[in-house]
Amino acid sequence: MSQDLTKIRNFGICAHIDAGKTTVSERILFYTGRIHKIGEVHDGTATMDFLQEEQERGITIQSAATTCPWEKDGHEYKLNLIDTPGHVDFTIEVERSLRVLDGAVAVFDGKEGVEAQSETVWRQAERYNVPRMCFINKMDKTGADWEFSFKSILTRLGANGIPIQYPIGKGNDFIGIICLVEKRAFTWNEADEGEVITEIPVPADCVDAVEFWHTNLVEKVAELDDRLTEKFLTDASTITIPEIKAGLRKGTIDLQCFPVLCGAALKYVGIQKVIDAVIDYLPNPTERAEVQGVDPRDPDIKLSRPHAANAPFSALVFKVVADTHGALTYIRVYSGNISKGTRVVNPANGRRENVSRIYEMHANTRTALDFASVGNIVAVVGLKESFTGDTICDEDQQIVLERMVFPEPVISMSIEPNSAEDKKKLGDALTQIRREDPSFRSNYNDETGETIIAGMGELHLEIIKNKLVRDLKVNVTVGKPRVSYRETITGTAKDVRGLFKKQSGGRGQFGDAVVTVSPITPEQAKEQELEMKDGVVFLNKISGGVIPGEFIKPIEYGVRTAAASGVIGGYPLINVKVELVFGSYHDVDSSQIAFEQAGSLAFREACSRAGVSLLEPIMKLVVTTPDEFFGNVSGDIASRRGQITDSELRNVVRIISAEVPLSELFGYTTSLRSMTQGRATSTMEPLTYRLMPERLKEEVLKQG
Repeated sequence: MSQDLTKIRNFGICAHIDAGKTTVSERILFYTGRIHKIGEVHDGTATMDFLQEEQERGITIQSAATTCPWEKDGHEYKLNLIDTPGHVDFTIEVERSLRVLDGAVAVFDGKEGVEAQSETVWRQAERYNVPRMCFINKMDKTGADWEFSFKSILTRLGANGIPIQYPIGKGNDFIGIICLVEKRAFTWNEADEGEVITEIPVPADCVDAVEFWHTNLVEKVAELDDRLTEKFLTDASTITIPEIKAGLRKGTIDLQCFPVLCGAALKYVGIQKVIDAVIDYLPNPTERAEVQGVDPRDPDIKLSRPHAANAPFSALVFKVVADTHGALTYIRVYSGNISKGTRVVNPANGRRENVSRIYEMHANTRTALDFASVGNIVAVVGLKESFTGDTICDEDQQIVLERMVFPEPVISMSIEPNSAEDKKKLGDALTQIRREDPSFRSNYNDETGETIIAGMGELHLEIIKNKLVRDLKVNVTVGKPRVSYRETITGTAKDVRGLFKKQSGGRGQFGDAVVTVSPITPEQAKEQELEMKDGVVFLNKISGGVIPGEFIKPIEYGVRTAAASGVIGGYPLINVKVELVFGSYHDVDSSQIAFEQAGSLAFREACSRAGVSLLEPIMKLVVTTPDEFFGNVSGDIASRRGQITDSELRNVVRIISAEVPLSELFGYTTSLRSMTQGRATSTMEPLTYRLMPERLKEEVLKQG
């Protein structure tokens, strides 16, 4: 594997659904020689969409990784590429990919510009400080508009986009691109699948536009570098092409600007230039900041690891996939090297693991390796106790790298095995899916005897159900999707006692805890530097030893267990601050179990006194509809307790943004189609939790 880190690029392709990410990925694989026949999404033959569900639906469900070579300016480069999903139900796949990538290519539809999910993906990349390039795709589409799409990057993303390419024509007349850095024009031919790039003179009708955008490019790049600013003010014509490229590279890596390219992946136009731009402007592993972490023995001690082969080994697990040969664990190596047969440690759980095999991945096929070096993304076999977000590292020099944040599920449904044999298989199958997908949850309800699965949306749960039945051969009957509500307190209750006292011959049980509960939001907890875990802040305010130290943790455990099962409807109770203020103990009868019970009793009683209400998940809904149906769509949103937050007219199409309770959106896609003659589309994503109206709360509790 390549030891020259400057010749490695770890990047991802990400965007809104249907912007053409997988088509771009397929073309990259073809031009780098990784595949010899281009697969198409609409035919179900795309290399990176290898799951049966992906091929049938024509969408990407799980991120797929591949490694491919590229030669530029006489140098051999290695590209580690990840193709990510665009559908919001699989946002976790984007999240975990961005966590380990050094750069990303954000793809936009040339007709639609920045769409709802484009904004979500962009914000995710911002959270992990990932340098990005923008590729305005589908310039061959009827209605494609380069200037509109570029302006939407500036206005909707607030990004400092700098165009480095300009299109020759649009729609059916789109034939190629002009490089604004060098003022050179290129065309591609569909007949030879775009393999031959032909340079042509800049078309006469493009000369003025190219001059304008070239000047804009030089000015924008000069703003990013003091030395170039001076040159620009003295004589802009003295700024050379290498200086423009170097300034653009530095600005991109520092997240000060985002190069904007264009093309048409389906018609083979512009993809080789995208790969060249990845080499020119996206960072290699050494140009990223040292990876940060903490000492597992003392989380207050901050540690870091340099991107160097001679540093202690550290890697982050970002994906686990069940495979016929055992679990494949995808890792990004941040420092040091690892050889097959090496023993490593997972510092989060203290387990020692054996890396028995290492593979370089190409979608669902693999190449065996003897070792993996720093800066690379590989899959390993042999890890049994390491999951997404975990660190694996050198046994002697341990570090815990920063974990990922996984979203909470917003929708659930019951599943029931059809036979005793299926019941036995179900538990193992759900464990396997949980390992693979951190945004999926499942639990068994002892009272009802139901197994409840929860996920990010109706499509997410439908695909999990299909995976159970088709891939894992577990026959199940599923209930209707249900909303994952939360409980919260609406007031404060002070000094509420929980007394657990039992005497049944011999040694008794005695636990006594007094708590105060009050509402608190995650933002308030952060401001006050309080640790909120699963929506609960627990503070020990005991003084004078009225409760011995060894009983504090059991009280907290009792509180958190009670919060997880809720107070009025069995839904998790969140956004609550619990202060343990007083209590008492018995020299003989007090035990950890007694104080667990006391903590639980005190918490439940305090919450009941403070007043408990239901929170419901609110979705951000974005509807794209012909303007003539605006009245129908907006009226329907209002009838679903929705609030329209923004409405934008683009030519004859209206983009409506709204906030709507999830409980009102089941089957919305079908309903929207019928009221707009099948011409409107919608996307939705979890936004927040809000208090439910009292009337509806009572209905939910009755049904529950």
